[in-house]
Amino acid sequence: MGLRSAGLLLLALLIVALLLAGCGGAGTPSIGGTATTTSAPTVASAAAATTAADKAALHGPPAKWEGHPPIHVHRNQATAPVGYSPAKVRHAYGFDALAGSGSGQTIAIVDAYGSPTIQKDLNTFCTQYGLAATTVTIASPGGKVTTTNAGWALETSLDVEWAHAIAPGASILLVVAKSASFTDLLTAVDYGAAHASQVSMSWGGGEFSGETGYDTHFNKTGVTFTCSSGDSGGGAQWPASSSYVTAVGGTTLNLDSSGSITSETGWSGSNGGPSAYISVPGYQSGWQTTGKRTMPDVSLIADPNTGVAVYDSTKYQGNSGWWEVGGTSAGAPMWAALFAVANGSRNTPLTATNMAVYGIVTPSSFTTDYRDIVTGSNSGYKAGPGYDMVTGIGTPKAVAAIGALGGYTPAVVVASSK
Repeated sequence: MGLRSAGLLLLALLIVALLLAGCGGAGTPSIGGTATTTSAPTVASAAAATTAADKAALHGPPAKWEGHPPIHVHRNQATAPVGYSPAKVRHAYGFDALAGSGSGQTIAIVDAYGSPTIQKDLNTFCTQYGLAATTVTIASPGGKVTTTNAGWALETSLDVEWAHAIAPGASILLVVAKSASFTDLLTAVDYGAAHASQVSMSWGGGEFSGETGYDTHFNKTGVTFTCSSGDSGGGAQWPASSSYVTAVGGTTLNLDSSGSITSETGWSGSNGGPSAYISVPGYQSGWQTTGKRTMPDVSLIADPNTGVAVYDSTKYQGNSGWWEVGGTSAGAPMWAALFAVANGSRNTPLTATNMAVYGIVTPSSFTTDYRDIVTGSNSGYKAGPGYDMVTGIGTPKAVAAIGALGGYTPAVVVASSK
């Protein structure tokens, strides 16, 4: 072979080698030494919360995963309130007998799109019911929101107004996700967790393989996460299914004229059941025998036929004003408010809060702190004595439960089982 031919061959071999080396470059993610691709979305770097666990997840939510607010409207009236008032609900669960109000605490409400009228609506709500006025701090960590979504606006009014009704001394931080997408909602969650000790999430969607890879968004020291369990009466949903989130189911609450409970049953729309992907966490040992993480953990008023009053001046289905609203999305901000009152009496806020939710009681002795809901059903399960997959442990007896949570000290920190 001549020198010219040899030189051309060497050049060709060099080009091939360079091309082969390029195939393993930054353009192709590599997990465990094997070049692969993953559909798992990551949170925007501006949220400072994209973790190694996120990047290592082999599976993630469907590409079009969106959070849906589990809210149901019973009726609307333009000028006069409909639905239970704060005074009645506070009396029903014993919040009116508390000395604490959540002073010094911040509750982060995470909703997509938010509401352009939220401060005005909260002012109207407070004036109507004689509540102390407060200013909502609004953050949009994913960027300016230019879309008004009427359904999410009503959800936002429900969440903000009722968090304030239960914990009137707490500050309200409304964290507005740019959309209901997985990435945008988690960006908002991360912002809320960085600025508040209670984060309320009144939304959810289907579970997915690899969901435990996103627990890092909810496993935060000194932060409690609450989430509605869902309103289809079906099985587990994410993120309520996370072992680091307190899943809130729903009840049908009947009150007399003074606000005293005449009956409380499991609501047919309350989602509950075992997770498809998460093993039973230590704090549920002794409460259920499925071998899986089950939900809900607790419950609160949810049936829209016995719903709460909400004021929303952003038109929804062509109407505005007062609404009687239900859904498990009502319970998530109220439980976040309950934890705010409890944390207000603590030296340090609760961490891995479900350990405390279950840890202040035992399966054989819990009715001092929780009302055991023993009747009612959803599409798969029946409420009954003890823990059930319609209402969890039950609804709070506020004075006893908050007192116990305020004094709770875990013996050890138990991570979720995977």
